[in-house]
Amino acid sequence: MKLKYTITNILCAGVLLFSGTSCQGFLDKAPYDALSETSTWKTEDDAKKFAIGCYDGWESGEVLLYADCMSDFGYNNFPWEGFRDQANGTMSPSNTGYSFYHFTTIRRCNEFLTKVQDIKFADEAEKQNLIGQIKTIRAYRYFVLNFLYGGVPIIDSYMSAEEAKVPRKTEAEVRTAIAKDLDEAIAALKDRPSERGRIAKGAALAIKMREALYYDDWETAKKSAQAIIDLGVYELDPSYETLFNVSGKDSKEIILATQYLSVTKPLGTIGQMYNNAEGGWSSIVPTYNLVNTYEMRNGKTINEAGSGYDPTHPFMGRDPRMAMTILYPGADYKDNNGVNKVFNTLDKEISGGVNKNFPVAADNASKTGLTWKKYVYPMDQYSDIWSTDVCPIVFRYAEVLLSWAEAENELNGPSKEVYNKLNAVRTRVGMPTVDEGKYSTKDALRELIHRERAVELAGEGIRRGDILRWKTTDGKMLAEVVLSQTLERLVGTVDMNGANPETRATIKLDAAADEKKIEDRVFKPYNRYFPIPQSDLDNNDKLVQNPGYAAPKK
Repeated sequence: MKLKYTITNILCAGVLLFSGTSCQGFLDKAPYDALSETSTWKTEDDAKKFAIGCYDGWESGEVLLYADCMSDFGYNNFPWEGFRDQANGTMSPSNTGYSFYHFTTIRRCNEFLTKVQDIKFADEAEKQNLIGQIKTIRAYRYFVLNFLYGGVPIIDSYMSAEEAKVPRKTEAEVRTAIAKDLDEAIAALKDRPSERGRIAKGAALAIKMREALYYDDWETAKKSAQAIIDLGVYELDPSYETLFNVSGKDSKEIILATQYLSVTKPLGTIGQMYNNAEGGWSSIVPTYNLVNTYEMRNGKTINEAGSGYDPTHPFMGRDPRMAMTILYPGADYKDNNGVNKVFNTLDKEISGGVNKNFPVAADNASKTGLTWKKYVYPMDQYSDIWSTDVCPIVFRYAEVLLSWAEAENELNGPSKEVYNKLNAVRTRVGMPTVDEGKYSTKDALRELIHRERAVELAGEGIRRGDILRWKTTDGKMLAEVVLSQTLERLVGTVDMNGANPETRATIKLDAAADEKKIEDRVFKPYNRYFPIPQSDLDNNDKLVQNPGYAAPKK
């Protein structure tokens, strides 16, 4: 009976290969629940199983859902969950919040890439394709580390702990290593993935594209985006909303996503995203900074003359993606029993009873008064919100179009091709095409591209990267502005019997500051990079801490 490398295999492999347990249906032959050097790395099947193991931990759906909490677009209510310190500026070497500083997956990839060289495959191209997948995973993990920490050790396989004490490489040196892995992978990978969750050429190109974009390498970013377009494999999904539902997991827009199964490897983070009355924790919630970024349905910003924006009814007439992404006060929704309800986080009481979703009614109530809708609703798509099979997306085709547009504008300014790619993303959701007269200069179009990217990809974990790389007119990181503010919610009331969801909420514009305040946030220039955890510094005396993070007093 032949081994089958299905999505279940990918999900189970990390547990199997590195903790000694097994997943039913994965193994039909040898007792690989006790792997050893003498019994493995003998056959092509051995190599394929170890390659699948490298996928375990290459990216986390949980982290993707939390990641916008490190930006102005999200808020993590509970500090112990690890994503609040990065947003409010309280990070330190001994209090890093969630730490991205780990090399487990990279070590697995190194092991595979060393051992596979001695394994003979029936088809050499299949071997090279597999090697390409693992080099892509290694490149991605180094990209995450390098961008967040600013240069990290490039590790090898070591025989002792002492030997493993290696210094950090420069950010440029790590970028060179990433580029080498990706270029070699792109040359070997197939155009199409063999199954959902597998890496193909488009995924490696997407990493190359995003990495180049993050470092203002516009030429490489555009070239990589164009190469993805030229593959002809991916396209925009007709439904923006369905793309993030369980039913959208096989969309042609998705280039690569994390993989979860409700029984074998569930993602419980979805339960943490619901509000208190729906049985959730409100751990991960959007902010009004995001709400204020959406244009009006007519294509004007909320601050633009003639937009029709009404601050007392801020949800009225907005970009349709707002209602597809955020559950806002006054919006309609269905609970897990399919019962129609009105979302209300503004009133302390509803019909004479306590409103469990009022921000200060309970720890588990959303402190911003907003809840994510993307990935979360409809609620009845999950039989158990704490054990879901949703697969958060890492790369999708809309990002490719937006990255191409951004890179081309930075290289050559506005063009019909830039407008066309922006229009494809905008008209998909019913937004008007770009006003070419208003956005006829590089600077004006840059502002639109940044806004379009912000709202299109909101809640997908890339906002912090963008506000670190984007600059204000005076040369500051955008993060220095948007993360150095008091985070606030809106105060008001909801007409539970109102016919129009967009106008049910009426906002009290003269609310007191203490009614609105959630937390003070600060971002210093040195917060561009995260601190190296003190435990890693203690274990490796060759590591040097990032500037700005003082060493603890002895």
